Amino acid sequence: MEQKMTIEELENFLEREFPQAAPLYSIKSFDDDAMVVQMDTSDRHLRPGGTVSGPTLFTLADVSVYLIVLAYIGPKALAVTTNCSIDFMRRPSPGILSAKTRLLKLGRRLAVGEVLIYSEGQNNPVARASLTYSIPD
Repeated sequence: MEQKMTIEELENFLEREFPQAAPLYSIKSFDDDAMVVQMDTSDRHLRPGGTVSGPTLFTLADVSVYLIVLAYIGPKALAVTTNCSIDFMRRPSPGILSAKTRLLKLGRRLAVGEVLIYSEGQNNPVARASLTYSIPD
């Protein structure tokens, strides 16, 4: 697949279209195999017990697949999530979360991505997600 947007273009797109969310995410790497998106969590992302909340993990997975889809289809803001399945496997610690994201299928209308989320200092993933995106005309 041919990339249509660079890391810089994706981050600029996020800042322009989602200024409220852009400061939370940074793309650390992107090659033919995967994209790594990081999020530095704070107290507002924690649930009782001091662990990062499920909605925070979902949002990181969703943003990560959105970005990798846009990387291949171009700046189409209206690409939307049509399905998500997420497994919470381990307790994520506060701090930096890294989402290793792969695009499994890119069709004319749908894209399917897979995400493994890692918590800083842990070798095993804390969550795994599979997302499907609808691609606009």
